[in-house]
Amino acid sequence: MRSSTTQVQVGNVSIGGNAPIVVQSMTNTDTADAKATAEQIAELAKAGSELVRITINNQAAAQALPKIKDLLLLANCHVPLVGDFHFNGHKLLNDNPECAQLLDKYRINPGNVGKGKRRDEQFAQMIEMACKHNKPVRIGVNWGSLDPAVLARLMDENSQQQNPLDNTAIMHQAVITSALESAAAAEEIGLPHNHIILSCKMSGVQDLIAVYQTLTTQSDYPLHLGLTEAGMGSKGIVSSTAALAILLQQGIGDTIRISLTPEPGASRTAEVKVAQEILQSLELRAFTPAVIACPGCGRTTSTYFQQLAKDIQTYLNEQMPVWKETHQGVEKMNVAVMGCVVNGPGESKHANIGISLPGTGEKPVAPVYVDGSKTVTLKGNHIAEEFQQIVNDYVKTHYV
Repeated sequence: MRSSTTQVQVGNVSIGGNAPIVVQSMTNTDTADAKATAEQIAELAKAGSELVRITINNQAAAQALPKIKDLLLLANCHVPLVGDFHFNGHKLLNDNPECAQLLDKYRINPGNVGKGKRRDEQFAQMIEMACKHNKPVRIGVNWGSLDPAVLARLMDENSQQQNPLDNTAIMHQAVITSALESAAAAEEIGLPHNHIILSCKMSGVQDLIAVYQTLTTQSDYPLHLGLTEAGMGSKGIVSSTAALAILLQQGIGDTIRISLTPEPGASRTAEVKVAQEILQSLELRAFTPAVIACPGCGRTTSTYFQQLAKDIQTYLNEQMPVWKETHQGVEKMNVAVMGCVVNGPGESKHANIGISLPGTGEKPVAPVYVDGSKTVTLKGNHIAEEFQQIVNDYVKTHYV
């Protein structure tokens, strides 16, 4: 049971309450380039992103949204779109009512809406536009752009305490306070309670965990999780997984994004796959059949089982867009591809379908297990093709 009891509707996606944890991502195209942006949105949606956030940073970006939506409709892509606003969002929403209406949600950073009196006025204008168009809002605080007035106030209050907190604790408190005070202000203006999602993005694993563990005790808003500026490659993946896995296991979090820095020219969809794999590994959701494969050792000097595992995983991923429409529940299937007799038969019996390939010096045969029972022993030069057919037949007969 998750800690957020309020449910927010974003287009055709529910966030919070008992709804499944939602995977989202963000484009990195120039939003003013409607064609490139629509293509990347469609790519992300196809990969499994259930919400896609786009930057709305100038008039050209705001004015491109109708064209983007038209292109998405032509591609039969109906993923909800979130507008990411900083600094000038009040003006862009006011000057571009079609953009304000077409977006499914607004993301507002309280630290980037202005300073002093202007901050309150401009924040209010954005919330009023959300009320006018009946749009939910993510109030997204980021410690890299924290409202300096909130931080200064808490620092002053802390300095007067008999036992003042350290700077890290005050930073955590300031991020949480900014989110909660902004949410309260939004409700005072007229935004319904069930139109608000909160996030408090940090770039440190322990910082993120500490902030969300506190935040979840102080509100029932749905929470967006993500380690901001997670980094590139394995560093970003490991850091994001370490932080989010702990929080998700504690029932904290209703929607997630993995903020990976992509390799030059690499697909943006990598962050979607990582998010899905985190949720599937924690058994919170299932997205694609899992392939269980041994890492290999001195008993498996041949790389045949590695190639077979790769081929089967690729085959499953390629089939999923078709299977998910016609074979309900197939995403929960487990396939084991093992490399020798030590754990091969046992792991194969635990999976829905498993194959135990011969290790070095073992008899060149590969027993196949279906739902715990050995059904056939494969041998020869076409083991991969024959096993793939067994998997395909299993899907057709067990998931209808």
